[in-house]
Amino acid sequence: MRVRFSILAAMAFGALLAPEPAAAALHLCNQTSYVLYTAIGAATKAELDTQGWTRVVPGDCATPIEGPLTAPAYFIYARTSQAHAGEGRAWGGKVQICAKETNFSQRIPLPTHACKGDDFFPLPFAVLDRHGLKTWRTTFTESKAIDSRSAARDAGLDRLLRDVGYHPAPGKPGREAALRAFRERMKLPSDATDTDLFDALETEAMKAAAPAGYSVCNDTDSPVWAAMGLQKDKTFVTRGWWQIPAGACARTMTEPLKTDRVYLLAEHKPKRLLVTGPTKLCVADIEFEVTGRGRCTERGLTEVGFAVTDTKGRSGYVAHVGDDGLLPPAPSAHKGSSPK
Repeated sequence: MRVRFSILAAMAFGALLAPEPAAAALHLCNQTSYVLYTAIGAATKAELDTQGWTRVVPGDCATPIEGPLTAPAYFIYARTSQAHAGEGRAWGGKVQICAKETNFSQRIPLPTHACKGDDFFPLPFAVLDRHGLKTWRTTFTESKAIDSRSAARDAGLDRLLRDVGYHPAPGKPGREAALRAFRERMKLPSDATDTDLFDALETEAMKAAAPAGYSVCNDTDSPVWAAMGLQKDKTFVTRGWWQIPAGACARTMTEPLKTDRVYLLAEHKPKRLLVTGPTKLCVADIEFEVTGRGRCTERGLTEVGFAVTDTKGRSGYVAHVGDDGLLPPAPSAHKGSSPK
C-alpha cells in the first residue's frame, strides 16, 4: 500500500500536542477525515515496549495508556485505515521502530538493531515530547479546514460515504440524506450512534477495498479470535490468534495472494466456533505458528476444522465473520457507483 506522510519528521509532532488535564493517561484524538490506527512505544534504558493498533475514528479520542506516563521516552505513529480509497497517509517521524500489520505487543531489550520475526518491519515513529508531564493528549490533524473534532466527524462521514459509493452533496443536508440511504441499506436504526455508523461504514468500505493480502473483518458485536492456514507445496502452515474487536478488521497476510484457497477459523471466547469447516488443522491456545497438519494431540495441540475461502485469481481477499458464520463475499462492482 502506498503511503504519503502527512508530517515532516523535523516537526516531531510538536505542533500537534497539548496537555490534557484529565486523569493521568495518554489520549490520542483524531481531528482528520480518516479512520486512524495508531501504534506507540515506551522506552527505558534497558528495553522498548511497543503496541498497536489502537483505532480512532474522526472526531473521537482513544486512550492506549491508562495511568501516569512514567517511561523516559515515548514514540508514536499513525496510519489511515486500509478501507479508505486512494493513497494512504501516515503520521510519523525519524525513529525506526519495529511493528507489524496486525495487532501486536512486543517487549525487546535495548539496544536493538533489527526487527525479529518475519512479520515485523521498521516504521518511522515520532518522538512524543510531553515535557515530562504524566498525562498528555496528542491530536492528529489534517488541514486547517478541519478545525475541530466536530468538523472531523462530519468530514470523516463524508469520506467513508464516498468510499462505499455514495456521493453526498456538500453540507449537512447532503450528508444526512446519504446517511439515511446507508442506514436503510444496512438496516441500521434511525438513531444509530456515531460509533455504529463509523463501524458499519468502515466495514462496508473494506469489503470494496480488498487490499492486497488477506483480511478478516468482525461483523459481530463482540471480539472474535481468528486463525488461518495455508498450504505450501505439500505442507500446511497454521497461524493464530488474531484478536479482532467488534466492527474492526485485521490483515493476517500483507503480501498479494498467490494461492487458490486460504483456510480460516474464527471463534468467540470461550471456544464458541463461528467459522469452521472440514479441513482439520492444528491450533494452540496461545499465539502460535504450526507446520504440518497431523499428530496434533501428540504435539500438545488441538485439532480443529477450518473453513475454505476461495481466493483463486485474487491478490486481496476480505473474509467477513458474522454471528452465523462466514458471510458471502461482497461484490466490489458497487464501488464508485450509486447504491440502490
